[in-house]
Parts: sequence; structure tokens; C-alpha cells
Amino acid sequence: MKTRVFALGLVVFMAAGLGWGKKKEKQPLPDVVLKAQTVFVTIQPGANEPASDMTANQKTVKDVEEAMMKWGRFRLALNAETADIVIAVMKGAGKAASPTVSGGPVDSRPVILDTTDNQIRIGGQQGRPPDATQTNDPNTDGRAHPGMQVGGEDDLFKVYLGNVQYPLDSSPVWSYMGHDALKTPSVPAVEQFRKAVEESERVAARKQQEKQKQRKQQEKQKQQQQQQQQPQQPTTKNGT
Repeated sequence: MKTRVFALGLVVFMAAGLGWGKKKEKQPLPDVVLKAQTVFVTIQPGANEPASDMTANQKTVKDVEEAMMKWGRFRLALNAETADIVIAVMKGAGKAASPTVSGGPVDSRPVILDTTDNQIRIGGQQGRPPDATQTNDPNTDGRAHPGMQVGGEDDLFKVYLGNVQYPLDSSPVWSYMGHDALKTPSVPAVEQFRKAVEESERVAARKQQEKQKQRKQQEKQKQQQQQQQQPQQPTTKNGT
């Protein structure tokens, strides 16, 4: 009996040791992003326009929208409050210090018709779109304000959880920054986000398989314990 208990304890110890030595895979994105169906693309709060191109960030938004439509994983939403996830972008200046312009006329987006092989988007936005952040913009007097941006030479791409009033007031769940990360036609940031989604799906699938395997093992152990606990039928000298 003692030998049996010792052997059982040794097996448990070895199994625990294998579990400790196994490195847990990190999932780049939470499950809520993997379940998302709609996305809204906007400009990162606090982003100023380069003085050399005062529509650089708006162009970047459109470029990212087109890249997302080409991917076909998400449908584009018309505002941040109804989107499952929100992507905020900012075009880098490409220099350590560069002149910028903030404020100015509010962008008025006419009715648009965007098409790709995967989907069609019809929408319109007149005047100022619904705010995705509660942070006050100091330059809301309708006038352009020249300035100087120090740093921020790289493009920025951030992913936030949507379906809330001010999604950009929360911390991003994923971000990517790099030189020409938002440059067309490839838009590397979208490609990196796509890879993060695919890797997260693989990790989530493996975790689900491990849970199912553990559940089967637990059920098997429970059945074995129940069988061991069943009383044995007494036998007579004649074996009956």
C-alpha cells in the first residue's frame, strides 16, 4: 500500500514539474478583439498636421480604411461608439523636429462610396464627427495654429476597444510604431496587426485544445476513482 501511494505521489510530482517547465504562450490580442466584427479608424488625439501637408492624417485614415477593407476581416463603422474596435493613427513627421499646424477648419467629409473585392462602404460625415475622447482640444476656435513638433518622427497605429462612449480615453490593447508604418500601398502597420490577429487565433485555439484535453483527463481520473471505490463482491472457497 505504501509503495502504491509513493508511486502515485511520484507521478503527480513529475506531472507538476513538467507543467512548471512548460512556457506559457502569450496571446498578443484579447479574445474580444478576435470576436470583433466592426472597426472605426480615426486620428490619434493630440496629433498635429505637418505644415508641409495639412491633410496628412486624414489621408492616412483613408489609407488605413482601404487596407482594412482589402483585408476583409472587419466591416468599417461610421462612428467610434458603434464599432467593436477603434484604430487611431498618426502620421509621423519623418524628422526629429518639424513644423506643424493644429486646429483650422473642421474636416467635412462628403458622402463616399468605397469598394473593394470584399466589401462596399457607403457613408457620409458632415462637420465634426462624434468625439472618440473626452479630452478637450485647446484649438477649437476654427483657426490654424502653427507650432513645432519635437519627436514623433515615426508613424503610429493603436487599437482600442470600442462600444463605449470615449474609447480613446482607455489604454490601447495593441500598438505599432515605425518608420513608414502607414505608408501605402502596403500599410505595414495593418499587416502587422493582421499577423497579431492570426497569432492570437492560433494561441487561443491551442489553449482551447489544452482545456479539452485536461477536461478529458479529469473525467477519466474521476471514473477510475469511482471504479476503485466500488466494493468488491465477496468470494467463497469454491470461487462463487
